[in-house]
Amino acid sequence: MSIIMIEADAQSSKILSSLAKRLGGKVVGLTRQQYEDFLLGELMEKSKTKRTVSRASVMKELRKK
Repeated sequence: MSIIMIEADAQSSKILSSLAKRLGGKVVGLTRQQYEDFLLGELMEKSKTKRTVSRASVMKELRKK
């Protein structure tokens, strides 16, 4: 299975959705909020360092701001 995401205007989305269904694909619509949540998750995954930090160092950084 593979998944693609395409951002397009309403008319193009309707055409692409119809084509995907004809080809046997499953089409799922996303709201803008769901799309942003997905992108945020992707950004978080890419920026993982696998490092751990102490609670004290986190609190220290938060106090600076």
